Amino acid sequence: MYSLVLQNIHLHRAIYYDLGESLKGAPVFFPLRKKNFIKAETGYICMYHESKGTDRMAKTQRSAISFGLVHIPAELYTVVQDNDIHFNQLAKDNHERVRYKKTCPSCKRELTSNDIVKGFEYEKGKYVVITDDDFEKIKTEKDRSIQIMFFTDFGKIDPIYYNRSYYVLPEKGGEKAFELLREAMYEEKKAAVGKTVLGNSETLLVLLPQKTGILMETLFYADEVKDIPRELPKTKVGKAELDMAKQLIETMNGEFRPEQYQDGYQQKLRELIEKKIEGQEIVAPGEEKESNIIDLMDALKASLGKDGQKNAKRATGK
Repeated sequence: MYSLVLQNIHLHRAIYYDLGESLKGAPVFFPLRKKNFIKAETGYICMYHESKGTDRMAKTQRSAISFGLVHIPAELYTVVQDNDIHFNQLAKDNHERVRYKKTCPSCKRELTSNDIVKGFEYEKGKYVVITDDDFEKIKTEKDRSIQIMFFTDFGKIDPIYYNRSYYVLPEKGGEKAFELLREAMYEEKKAAVGKTVLGNSETLLVLLPQKTGILMETLFYADEVKDIPRELPKTKVGKAELDMAKQLIETMNGEFRPEQYQDGYQQKLRELIEKKIEGQEIVAPGEEKESNIIDLMDALKASLGKDGQKNAKRATGK
């Protein structure tokens, strides 16, 4: 797999680049894969970068797991990555890229990131400046660590509170204590509820032991989760309808294998872009006709017949 440094550009900017001998010996910056590029007359357009399959996983921060008198040095790594195609905003008339400049309103000077600081408005038009050093000074080692408050059974936390996922890995010297905690939690089917400071906020979290390693899920606070927008009407369900719905669920029973699924819309989007580059006409596909069945029992019966045929084909391999 070749890699390439693209200098003085943004990662998601569409650029033309010839994939030839120039790639040999290029410094590593991000991986180039065939699906990341769309062929054009002058070379290739880089659609986006992808880090999957590389060792360059983003480390979020150094931390430690603390409970009782136990202190395990650890590191947090992000779990997910963005594989979507990203677009730039262009001027409609000449297709020049739209730029947003940060300027000082009084002197009209364009500002760089080094010219900008964070400020809190404590009175109208009056600000106090808070530096990155200020943020770090009020963090203690305890704040930076993952403080386990208690353990709970698997499945006791409503998924509505789950926010972001991180891998937790031990630092050198903490491997044995880390594995001891992971194995004990895994065998007891326990999750650990705790807290830590991420960025500038104290964050609730849950540690979930895996067969290998520990997964950390940050949690929303209760006041961050909205109530259901409206009360649902209480509707009585007939026994025959319920039995048939259960039967339909049973016929559709399966095992989730995430590797079997891809983002089909993103693939169609890549194909659309390539067709537009080649000047082809974009034709909308024909829509599948929706069923006109209104009666719930009739809809369940029709669904059972349809899924029963699918399962029969799956079983016979036809």
